[in-house]
Amino acid sequence: MGMTMANRFDADGGELDRRPRPTPDVAVQLRGREPASPREEILCELFAQVLGVDRVGVEESFFDLGGQSLRAIRLISRIRAVFGVEVPVRALFWNPTVAQLARAMGEAGDSRPPLVPTSRPERLPLSFAQRRLWFLARLNGPSPVYNMPFAWRLEGGLDAAALKSALRDVVRRHESLRTVFPVVAGQPYQRIVDADEEAPDVTVVEADQATLPGLLEDATRHVFDLTTELPVRAWLFRLAPEEHVLLLMTHHIACDGWSMGILMRDLAEAYRARAGGQAPGWAELPVQYADYTMWERGLLGDSVEASNLLSGQVDYWTSALRGLPDELKLPYDRPRPIEPTDRGGAIGITLDAGLHRGLEALARAHKTTLFMVLHAGLAALLSRCGAGTDIPIGTPVAGRSDEAVHDLVGFFVNTLVLRADLSGDPSFTELLARIRETDLAAYTNPDVPFERLVEILNPARSVSRHSLFQVMLVSDNAVTRRWELPGLRIEPELFGHETTKFDLSLFVRPMHHADGSSAGIRGTFEYAQDLFDESTVEALADRLARLLRQVVEDPSRPVSEYELLADAERQRILHEWNDTGRSVPEHTLPQLFEQQAARTPDATAVLSGASSLSYAVLDHRANQLARHLAAGGVGPEQSVAVALPRGELLAIALLGVLKAGAAYLPVDLDRPAGEIDLVLADARPTVLLTDGATAAGVPTAGGPAVMILDDPTTRAALASVPGTALADDERAAALRPDHPAYVVYPADPTDTPRGVTVTHRSVVNYCAWAAATYRVEAGSTAPVAAPVSSGPEISSILVPLLAGATVALIPQGGEPLTALLDGAAGPVAPVRLKPSDLRAMAGQEDRATERSMVLVVAGETLPSSLAHDWSRGGAEIHREYGPEECTVGCVAHRAGDDSGLVVPMGRPIWNTRVFVLDDRLRPVPPGADGELYVAGAALARGYLGRPGATAERFVACPFGVGERMYRTGDLVRWRPDGTLEFAGQIEEQASPAPAADAGDGTPASPQEEVLCELFAQVLGVDRVGVGDSFFDLGGHSLLAAVLVARITERFGVELPLKSFFANPSVGAVSAHLGDVSTDARVGSSATGE
Repeated sequence: MGMTMANRFDADGGELDRRPRPTPDVAVQLRGREPASPREEILCELFAQVLGVDRVGVEESFFDLGGQSLRAIRLISRIRAVFGVEVPVRALFWNPTVAQLARAMGEAGDSRPPLVPTSRPERLPLSFAQRRLWFLARLNGPSPVYNMPFAWRLEGGLDAAALKSALRDVVRRHESLRTVFPVVAGQPYQRIVDADEEAPDVTVVEADQATLPGLLEDATRHVFDLTTELPVRAWLFRLAPEEHVLLLMTHHIACDGWSMGILMRDLAEAYRARAGGQAPGWAELPVQYADYTMWERGLLGDSVEASNLLSGQVDYWTSALRGLPDELKLPYDRPRPIEPTDRGGAIGITLDAGLHRGLEALARAHKTTLFMVLHAGLAALLSRCGAGTDIPIGTPVAGRSDEAVHDLVGFFVNTLVLRADLSGDPSFTELLARIRETDLAAYTNPDVPFERLVEILNPARSVSRHSLFQVMLVSDNAVTRRWELPGLRIEPELFGHETTKFDLSLFVRPMHHADGSSAGIRGTFEYAQDLFDESTVEALADRLARLLRQVVEDPSRPVSEYELLADAERQRILHEWNDTGRSVPEHTLPQLFEQQAARTPDATAVLSGASSLSYAVLDHRANQLARHLAAGGVGPEQSVAVALPRGELLAIALLGVLKAGAAYLPVDLDRPAGEIDLVLADARPTVLLTDGATAAGVPTAGGPAVMILDDPTTRAALASVPGTALADDERAAALRPDHPAYVVYPADPTDTPRGVTVTHRSVVNYCAWAAATYRVEAGSTAPVAAPVSSGPEISSILVPLLAGATVALIPQGGEPLTALLDGAAGPVAPVRLKPSDLRAMAGQEDRATERSMVLVVAGETLPSSLAHDWSRGGAEIHREYGPEECTVGCVAHRAGDDSGLVVPMGRPIWNTRVFVLDDRLRPVPPGADGELYVAGAALARGYLGRPGATAERFVACPFGVGERMYRTGDLVRWRPDGTLEFAGQIEEQASPAPAADAGDGTPASPQEEVLCELFAQVLGVDRVGVGDSFFDLGGHSLLAAVLVARITERFGVELPLKSFFANPSVGAVSAHLGDVSTDARVGSSATGE
C-alpha cells in the first residue's frame, strides 16, 4: 500500500490527480507512440505474450523482436481466440507491426472519410469531448479540478529565456493550446488565438525548499478562465542559480494524457533549438484540432436523429446500455452529498509477481487479456460488496483512430462503458467469458463520444454523480522514457493536489523484468473523499487481491463462494462486534418483580391520574388475580387476552397473567373488530380480561370466557383469595424462563395474523439491559402513553417495575414527555417515542434540562438533526431497533455527534448477536448492504401455532451449533466502527417509488407560458408542459446552457445552471425565479420581438 503511480491517466474529462505524486516520465516515447485504440492495446499485449518480452510498441516489427514462423502461428491463434476473427499468417508478414496489423484487421469494415484539413465556420463548435468538459466546468463553477499539472526538478544550467521561447513555439505549433472558448447566448465556440497575439504565461518565482510545497500547491489551484485565457501556463521556481522546479499546467479541455507526451517531446526539441539560437525545424502538422472537430461532426452529425457513418456504433451502444442502473451501491462511508467537492484520495495496491503470472496464465487459458481478467475481478468484487449484478465500469480509450492526430495535442480521449453481468451467480470462468464478449464488442465500437452517448441514452441526471458509471478502470501500458533537456538533470517533483471526478477508480500497470517475465502489477485506487474513508478503500484493495489469488487457484468456483474477508476481519465481524455476553438472572418475570417488591414495598409502582399503587399493593393484587386464574386452569403454554385502557387495572392484569404462568395477549382496541376477531381465533386464549366500560367494544362471540375485572362479583372473588406469591404447585405446571411471557400480533398487510411468542428469558434479558443502559432505577419515572399492545409498550411497564422505578400511565391522548415535565419529579427514564412525537413537541427541547431525561426513539429512522436538537436541550437520546420477533429491541445506539443524516441503528444488546449476510448466508464486508439476521437471547420462540412460518423466518445459524437466527428482511450495513446503519427493506429495493404526478402541464401564469415557449424553442418541439423534464424531451447539457442563458436574458434573474440541472422543468424554474413577470419582460412574445 501507499504506492504512487508514475503516469497520469485521463478519462472523459474526469481524470484523477493523485498528489502528492511524482510527475510522469512521459515526454518521449521509447518505441514510437502509444496504442491508439483498444484493438492496438490488445494486440500489443498479445505480441508481448507470444514473444516473451516486457512490452511491445505499436510500431515495432514482430520479426525484428525475434518472431519466427512458429511464433507467428501462435500469434495468429491467440488473435483468433481473443478477437474471434481469422487473420491469415501472410497478413502478419505483410503487416508485422501492431499498427499495421490493427489497420489491416479493421480496413474491411471501415468506410469513414480520412481526416484532412477542412474549411472552418466563423464560429467553430466544440468537439463532443470538449462540450462535456465545458458544461461540467460551467455547472460546477470556477475550479481547478480539470487542471493537468506536472512538475520537474531541473538541475544544471537552465536557459530560462530558451524555455519560454520553446513553450511559445509549442503553443504556436498546436492550435489547441491557443484556443479560448467564448460564449454567445449560452453557446460556446472555439476561438483560435493568433500565435503572435498572445504568448503562454510563464511566471518566474524565487523560492526555497521550505516555501516550495506551498507555492506548488497554490499554482496548481489556479483557475483558468476558458473564455479569455490560454489553456496552458507554466511556473519556474528558482531555488538556486542551477536548481529550478518547472511546473507546467494545461487545462484538460485542450490536452489529454497522450498529448502530454507530445507536448513534452516538442518542448524538448524546441528548447534544444532555442538554446542553440535556432527555431525548431519540425515539419508542419497534417491537421489541427479544429479539423478533427469538423471531421467528428461529419461522422456523428449534430443531433441524435442525424444519419451518420457511425450509426451502427450508436445502435450498438443504445442496445448494450439499455436499462443501465443509474447508480452503483458501493460500500460508502457517507451519503452522497448533493453537491460534491471533488476532493480525492489515493492508496496503492501491489499484486506480486506470482499472482501476476497466474493472472496472465488465466488470461491465456481463457482466450482473454490481462485487462479483461482484472475487469472481471473488479466487477466481482463490487458485486460481492453490494453493488448488485449489473456492474457498469468506465474505461478510457485514446480516441485517436486516425493517424493524422497521432502527433497532435488535444482532447481526444474517449470513455467506453463496459457492462459486467453477474446474474445467476456465474463461476469466474463464466464471468470472464461474458466480460470477453462485452469488452470486445465495446472495443469494436469505440468511436461514439461519451457525451453523445449521454445525450442519446438520456440517463437520470444528477449533479452529485457521474452519468452512466461511477467506477473507472484504467490500464497503463505506456512505453516511455525520461524527459531529457541538454545540460540538465531532470527528476519528477512531488507535490500535493488531489481531485477526483468518480466515486472510485482503479489504475493498474503490469510490470516486467528485463527478460519479459512478470514482475507484478502496481495499482492505485483513487476515491472520492466525500464518500469514502481511506480505511474503507484500503480494505477494498485488500479484498481485490484476496479475490484474485483465489481466482487463480480455482476459477471454476461461483463468484459468491470466494472469501472476501481476511481472517482478522471475519473474526471482528462475527465475534468481536458480537461480544455481548453478560450475566442475566435465570429467573422468570414474576420472580424478579417479587424480589423488587420485597426490596421497595412502599415505593410507588404505578401512577394513573390521581391514583397510585405501591409495589406491595400491586404485588398483592396481582397475586390475587394470578391465584384466581390458576384455580381456573390457567397456566404455562396458555394465553390470557387483556383488553383494558391504560390504568392501574392494566398493570395488575399484566402481572397477574404472568404470575399465573400464562402468556399476556394484548388486545389492541384501536384495531377494527374484524382484526380482533382474527387475533382471538388464532391465539385461542383461555380467558379475556376487561372492564365494564371496554367490554361492549370487544367482540367475544364464540371466543374465550370473559372476566370483567371491575365487576363487583369479580372484585369480591379476587378479594377472597390470598395475595401471597404463588407456588409452582398452585399452577398447572411449573413456570420456567423458557415459557411464553407474551404473545403479540403485529399488523400484517396480508391479513394473516401471526402471533409472535416471546419467552420470559428473552424479556428478562431485554429488561436487564434496558435498565442498565437507560439508568432506570428507584426514584425515576417512566411514562407510558401508547396502547400496551406490543412488545415495546409491554416493556415500558416491565422495565421500570423490575428496577424499582415508577410507571406513569398517561391518559388517552396525552403526551408522555409533557405530562412528566408538568407533573412528576425526579429523573425521567425511559420515555419511549417516535421521531414524529419529538417533532410535534418542537420548542420544548430546553425543558429537558429540568431533570435527567432518557428518550428512546424507535419505530422510524431518527434524523441526526432532530436528535442533536434534543441532546443540546439536555436529553439523552437513544435509538432502538427491533422487530417483535427480536423482543422489543435487539440493536441500539446512543445518539451523540453522529455525522450522517440519520442516527445509526447501533450495536447488539446484551447476549445478542447480529449478522449482515448475503443471499447465501455469507458475511458481507463492512460498508456493503446485506440482510440483517439476529441470534441469541433476543429471539422470540416463533409464531404461535405456525411451525411452517417459524421455520421460514427463524433459520439455522451457521455460526453457532444448534442456534437459530431470525431473518429480518431489513437491509443494513456495517460501519467501520462496528455499528449498523439501515439501508432499506428488501422489498423496497425491488420496486422503486412511482414518479410524482406532474398534472396536466398547462401553464398557470404568464411567466410559465413564456418559459414553456422558451423550452420549446430550444428543444425544437411544438409544446412543453409545465411538469415536463427538459432532458426527457431530448435536451442535453449544451442545450441546457443555451436555455439558461435565454431565461436569464428574458427575465433578468440569474438562474444557476446547477439549479436547473437539479430540477429541469418549467414549474421548477418558475418557482426558482419567483414572480418576476412584468409587462416589459413577459408581455411580449418569448422570441423577444
